[in-house]
Amino acid sequence: MADVVSDERPLTFENLVSWFESGGKPADQWRVGAEHEKFVFQVEGHKPVPYEPNGIKALLDGMMRFGWAPVMEGETVIGLERNMANISLEPGGQFELSGAPHETMHEIAEETQVHLDEAKTVAGELGLGFMGLGFTPEWTRAEIPVMPKGRYKIMRAYMPKVGSMGLDMMFRTCTVQSNLDFANEADMIAKFRTSLALQPIATALFANSPFIEGKPSGFLSSRANVWTDTDNDRTGMLGFVFADGFGFETYARYALDVPMYFVKRGDAYIDVAGRSFRDFMAGGLPEIGDARASIKDWADHVTTIFPEVRLKKYLEMRGADVGSFEQIVGLSALWTGILYDSAALAAAWDLCKDWAIEDHERLRADVTRLGLKARIGGRTVQDVAKDMVEIAAGGLKARARLSAAGADETVHLESLRAIADSGLTGADRALALYHGDWNGDISRAYKDFAY
Repeated sequence: MADVVSDERPLTFENLVSWFESGGKPADQWRVGAEHEKFVFQVEGHKPVPYEPNGIKALLDGMMRFGWAPVMEGETVIGLERNMANISLEPGGQFELSGAPHETMHEIAEETQVHLDEAKTVAGELGLGFMGLGFTPEWTRAEIPVMPKGRYKIMRAYMPKVGSMGLDMMFRTCTVQSNLDFANEADMIAKFRTSLALQPIATALFANSPFIEGKPSGFLSSRANVWTDTDNDRTGMLGFVFADGFGFETYARYALDVPMYFVKRGDAYIDVAGRSFRDFMAGGLPEIGDARASIKDWADHVTTIFPEVRLKKYLEMRGADVGSFEQIVGLSALWTGILYDSAALAAAWDLCKDWAIEDHERLRADVTRLGLKARIGGRTVQDVAKDMVEIAAGGLKARARLSAAGADETVHLESLRAIADSGLTGADRALALYHGDWNGDISRAYKDFAY
């Protein structure tokens, strides 16, 4: 779901609110956008991959044979675009597909498979591979090359000032995400509250990052744990979402108070890290003189906020470790089934409506270590996850979107149903391999978790 904004008018607070509000769409126009990141590694020696030589730039260049067009920052290729989808360059070279908006899970599955086939074709020629874990199982921060993208230089300098693990988030994590539409403010509120409260359940279902620097980390989702001390000004469970009166205005005020990272002018990123967007709107940033903020600056700023669910012109589900192909598609199937059917949305809200605000943050922390064994509201997370999957299945059945073979979208929930029913996450299985067949040899991850 690309978010291109070109309007350069000076801003009022009403403009900020209207920007969120303008995302509303009637239900027949709702679409789903799937995103996933993956680690790129050298097949020989399993080292991280630099931008060049024979690295990420060559991978991007090679993908152009499939009709991808380059996205440039000055003279540097920093991404690709094709048919409303894009491939982006993450801080440590993680390779991300941000898919086009699609109507069905079958289309998302096809898009994801085509992308993986294309990427693996080019990577194979370069001696590179892709791995689907939420946290790099072996590499230290110091080993990972820095990609040449202006915003990452600014973030890299700022992160250590506001949290202990922001650089790990940038360089050593991979996620899968699903982006979904809303009809209007009331619909946004219902979807935001339900998905935010249940986001830790998704974190547990998708937990797939139990290693750091070659050994078990003590977490089932090391990626999710990183987010607990990255930058508390812009992360977390957003308790105000559950308060009376929440709406577009509330979120706009919150976003205004999140410190800025940068202002982009042309291809240049101007470092304004820690500055106030309110001051920027009033023309008060010394780094850029008396220039005032535009709606494009607001859109840029909103992308630097990282709560577990993020509001833009749509809602982003941000709580999951990346995993297998089936789980990449499964995340969108889970949230589409819940959020795009009114009966399913009501049933999902019933699961979590009585949880206290303090329960949300506690659960967010607990699932990083305990996964499906964590507890909430007198139940195990596994039991809640089973209910979530079945509610999603009901919502997808009601949608009745069939594949060419006549299957409905519930087929894309099977990998999640297996996890919820067994109580064994990807992380649990990885740890069993580590202590069993791998005999402590972490290098086996590059084969067993490769795409």
